[in-house]
Amino acid sequence: MEHIESVIKGVKYTMRIRRSKAISVVLTTMIILVASVVLATGVVIYGTSLFQTGAQQESIAIQGVTLWVHATNSTGTAWGAAGVRNSGDKLVSVDAIQIRGASMPFTQWFIEKNQSALTTENFQSQYEITTMDLQNGLLTNGTGLSGFLCNGNLGIFMLDYDDAAGSNPTLCFTKASGPTSLTPGQKLIVYFRVNPGLLQPVDSGTPTNVGIFAGKTGAPITAIITNP
Repeated sequence: MEHIESVIKGVKYTMRIRRSKAISVVLTTMIILVASVVLATGVVIYGTSLFQTGAQQESIAIQGVTLWVHATNSTGTAWGAAGVRNSGDKLVSVDAIQIRGASMPFTQWFIEKNQSALTTENFQSQYEITTMDLQNGLLTNGTGLSGFLCNGNLGIFMLDYDDAAGSNPTLCFTKASGPTSLTPGQKLIVYFRVNPGLLQPVDSGTPTNVGIFAGKTGAPITAIITNP
């Protein structure tokens, strides 16, 4: 009898061990499965985050950069112009124009960003001015128009690149008061007065870097200084 009882106890002990091992295997499998799901989800989320971050970039395209200096004014009356387009997929703010390391104050910027006026012909035209007022350094007239007034406001001027003979809309420039924001695809034309004395008549024909920036994006572009 003692032998039989011993055998029965051994069988029960073995069953308990096997049952514990079976439960342990099941728990281990479940833990591994849950961990795999959590890890895979994390990888997908991280990958999606990287894709979104990489896809959204700040970028501007600059074209038509031009500089003019008065041919005889020794005080250095000069102007510049450029077209800027937001070529990225994030909102940018054009906040700096630099020539020879000097920044042009916002009060010297004149902006046209009316998208209906900035047709392909206007935006890609050769930017022009005619003459400059030597007393205050401002533009005295726009191409094909008399006076630099627009809508009757002093300090705002108009330009018409096809001299009113074509269908291009007249451009109406307003004075900037700070950075100019551009949504993706939006563009502007900026005319800016160069700081007095920075460029001289002797600089005509000289290549000079013009830096136009929107935050950390942008780069200097070389322009040949000409006379209006």
